[in-house]
Amino acid sequence: MISFRERLVLYALLTSLTALSVDALLPGLRAIGAEFGEAPPLSTHHVISLFIFGMAFGELLLGPLSDAIGRKRALLSGLAIYLIGTMIAATANSLEAVILGRFLQGVGVSGPKIATRAIIRDQFSGDAMARVMSFMFTLFILVPMLAPALAQGLILVAGWRSVFVAYLVIAITLGLWLAIRHPETLPQPRRIPLRPRLLALNAGRILASKRVSLLIIVSGLIFGAQLLYLSTAADLFYDAYGVKELLPLYFAGLALGAGSASFTNARLVQRFGMMRMERAGFAGLTAISFMMLLGSYLCGGTLPLPALLALLFAAFFSIGIVFGNLNAMAMQTLGQVAGVGASLIASGSSLVSTLVAISFGALYDGTTTFLAIGFFSAAVCATVLAELAMRRDEAEVVAVT
Repeated sequence: MISFRERLVLYALLTSLTALSVDALLPGLRAIGAEFGEAPPLSTHHVISLFIFGMAFGELLLGPLSDAIGRKRALLSGLAIYLIGTMIAATANSLEAVILGRFLQGVGVSGPKIATRAIIRDQFSGDAMARVMSFMFTLFILVPMLAPALAQGLILVAGWRSVFVAYLVIAITLGLWLAIRHPETLPQPRRIPLRPRLLALNAGRILASKRVSLLIIVSGLIFGAQLLYLSTAADLFYDAYGVKELLPLYFAGLALGAGSASFTNARLVQRFGMMRMERAGFAGLTAISFMMLLGSYLCGGTLPLPALLALLFAAFFSIGIVFGNLNAMAMQTLGQVAGVGASLIASGSSLVSTLVAISFGALYDGTTTFLAIGFFSAAVCATVLAELAMRRDEAEVVAVT
């Protein structure tokens, strides 16, 4: 019988595979670019952004699939796709092949991401669920802080392909652990057959909610700003500041900004309320992004490194406040269709974020101006749309059965 503590560790590791698949590869992007060069219109920036694009498709597929065939089978199916993508990328002889592998990794990683949430929802509620989520979030903070440093050491010893070998070992280990030790949490009588007509009708009802649709776009804009940073940071820090060895340290420090914000939000949200915290987060992000844009202009295109780090830390702190409440706001009216709703919100925001990152990433010029433009544009648009969403008071979406 699997213990409660073992379950916590397994859930945390499964859900952290998404963050690990992004953060651990960041130190290797320049090495991939050096080996294969550019392949217009593709570049090494797409190694990150098209991983997220693949996730958008996987989340749409594997969310409903976990309701139909069971959590374990859906999760293991996702891991199988992830392994195929990992092997393609690890043995790639071109940038296009690496990006294809990354796209498949993105599709596959949505299995652990979506199904693990459903497994937790099947078993826990109240304080127990809060404990599980708290532990998982702690690991989410640790992954972006530690993964780039560990991966850089691996790359220095064995090259960038070794990161994909590590992904392979981790995914196989987690899959075997789940298959052998963890029971299925969704019994046959509770499963919902995959009926395209019902799925389409319920998805239509969810997307007809202007509040939910607006918040999907808002979430995508904010995540898109983060993704823009993640996909270009290695090049930016090297081209603008000559930073290479210290890059993982900067990633860790900036990740701490988002992590500390979430702890702050957890302490203050009951006192001030979700809406006020959300507005404060958006106001902070907009002001900081404007300072980044103005500073870049006044400094000839590139901020001094200490100024950039300070502003990015503050921006990620604001993003942490925003994300602390955004998902809860989007899910508020989706009680009866929470499963399909979670998949639509996740995949929709992933799709929007990919478009944002690719669009502004095309402006990359080796200065901080493109990043400031991307952050400020996303912050202003997200603030306006979020305010429109928060002012709507909509009834709960009723499921079609």
